[in-house]
Amino acid sequence: MHVLAEGAAEYLKVDPDGFRAYVREHKQRALVPRLMSARDAVSRYVADGDYLAYDCNYTQRGPSTLMREIIRQRKRDLWLCGKFAYVDVGLLTGAGCVSKADCGFFWPGATIDRAVSDGRLTVYEYSNVVMTLRLQAGAMGLPFLPVRSFGGTDGFEYSGAKLVEDPFTGMPITLVPALNPDVAIIHVQQADQFGNARVFGTGIAHEECALASKKVIISAEEIVDTDEIRRDPGRTSIPYYAVDAVVHAPFGAWPGNCGGYYGSDTPAVLETFGAMARDTVGDYVAKYITPFADDAEMFDKLIGAERLEKLRANEPIHDGYRA
Repeated sequence: MHVLAEGAAEYLKVDPDGFRAYVREHKQRALVPRLMSARDAVSRYVADGDYLAYDCNYTQRGPSTLMREIIRQRKRDLWLCGKFAYVDVGLLTGAGCVSKADCGFFWPGATIDRAVSDGRLTVYEYSNVVMTLRLQAGAMGLPFLPVRSFGGTDGFEYSGAKLVEDPFTGMPITLVPALNPDVAIIHVQQADQFGNARVFGTGIAHEECALASKKVIISAEEIVDTDEIRRDPGRTSIPYYAVDAVVHAPFGAWPGNCGGYYGSDTPAVLETFGAMARDTVGDYVAKYITPFADDAEMFDKLIGAERLEKLRANEPIHDGYRA
């Protein structure tokens, strides 16, 4: 295949056979309980230097409890799969956890700008659809997927993509490298103790994240009985054999929303955006994350049951927080 042009960026090593070998050796196919705390799941399955993927973002069904636990444990040198990444990259970067990010979409702000300027963060450019297709290629066991976009853009130059001559038509087409992340963190509405997970409503790439990644941590609003899963197997979005850990995390997407369970805590979301915009993530972390052993303590001592119940009832919140 004739390569016409290629981006100059570093990209995660493409090794589909190595990924398949890892899955065969490490994935548990037996129906054994995978329930554990967020602390244990992050300690066991997220390592310094990992490539980290996640579904959705900090404002909509994002794995926010797991992200906060990553910050509590001071994980370092992570490389993020930054698709649809509003404040997630800024929060984890400002907390000192991230050194590289593949950019599908970033919300600009002082935290990311300063990290890039200071050399603490390296950003590689893609697009939302390209990042999702890279995960899809990884889930399919392919080294790449072709896309009819991205070639000829400025972003292409700062990516790991290649422009090649299509062997069937002779026309140029872009190839994007597969992604097999070290770990994926995904928040879902329901899961059983074995890891069979259900996602209701809008999603981005939860199936692709789970099936493409070596290690998968699921956090769930609700733990349901396996008999309930078996009564309606068509609603299972992620199968148990792709999952390594299940964390029961009510309000695990706070301050964002979780479809069917609660709405966004809008003032708290604005406060998070404000921290990214003003590069005050350290203050945000010191208020919401590091003083508490886990999210349950944070909700109990800082947020309060009354406020959470208002969110569950989709009542508007106007007080208590300032952007």
